[in-house]
Amino acid sequence: MSLFGLLKRPDINAGVETARAEKGAVILDVRTRQEYMQERIPGSINIPLDELDGIQLQIPEKSTPVFVHCLSGARSSAAARILKNMGYTNVTDIGGISGYRGKTERG
Repeated sequence: MSLFGLLKRPDINAGVETARAEKGAVILDVRTRQEYMQERIPGSINIPLDELDGIQLQIPEKSTPVFVHCLSGARSSAAARILKNMGYTNVTDIGGISGYRGKTERG
């Protein structure tokens, strides 16, 4: 892999498109509840990064495709590592909602 490949950030737009096409996939937003209420991707679920230890209540099947995002990509990267360490086998970090160009919702 080239140095440029290492520096490339995930593309949230492509990630959401892939998640929507994959049966049973979950778009997981790991931002705070307040951030989630301000703006979110329709159909996403919110489990803040510091509450990931409770994810098995919402996503019990560890082979579920999980597409993780946050605001800029830092928390989603950490969350993807944590989920993999918890035994989730199909985790993709799709980066930050700050780069998302699709429809969002509030409230």
